[in-house]
Amino acid sequence: MHEDGKITVFLLDDHEVVRRGVHEMLAGEPDIEVIGEAGTAADALVRIPATRPDVAVLDVRLPDGSGVEVCREIRSQNDEINCLMLTSFADDEALFDAIMAGAAGYVLKAIRGNELLAAVRDVAAGKSLLDPVATARVLERLRGGGTKDDGKLASLTDQERRILDLIGEGLTNRAIGERLHLAEKTIKNYVSSLLSKLGMERRSQAAAYVARRQAERR
Repeated sequence: MHEDGKITVFLLDDHEVVRRGVHEMLAGEPDIEVIGEAGTAADALVRIPATRPDVAVLDVRLPDGSGVEVCREIRSQNDEINCLMLTSFADDEALFDAIMAGAAGYVLKAIRGNELLAAVRDVAAGKSLLDPVATARVLERLRGGGTKDDGKLASLTDQERRILDLIGEGLTNRAIGERLHLAEKTIKNYVSSLLSKLGMERRSQAAAYVARRQAERR
């Protein structure tokens, strides 16, 4: 929070009109201050850690990536920055990704202005806005089918298991490549192979799978 008690907000949206509209609405509130904006994931990843806002409002779909990836990266660097995902349509997969990335909330762009303001204030106060029913469904999905998964895990090579663990730590393909002294393209091939063996389509599912196994071991 700003020294004058204001909630500081950073906006990430590739549509300038949307960004400007949200900016004007937030800036009109006496307890909120917009301290930065970006239109791309790359720009946001540089500017959000530098400005350290209380709340980062992140568009899910971006021309150079995903707001979910931005959220994961930002939260791994500084978990005091609360992320509010902003998206055009609700779907389980996006919600699943947002939860796994550590987002505090998930709102649709069709939201009313006063609801968005309330969401920003709640997230700044440390509350979660994730719908309990949908969250329970996602967690159920994570818990489902442990024994079946163990058989799939046995089909991975040692190198694939090593890479799976590093995905679980939140490392990018490039970072995994640097850790294992392999080319990024090689890692990408390994990731495709291990996802295929595990019956998964996305890295986020693999990261969730690792997190679940670690939780079960505790």
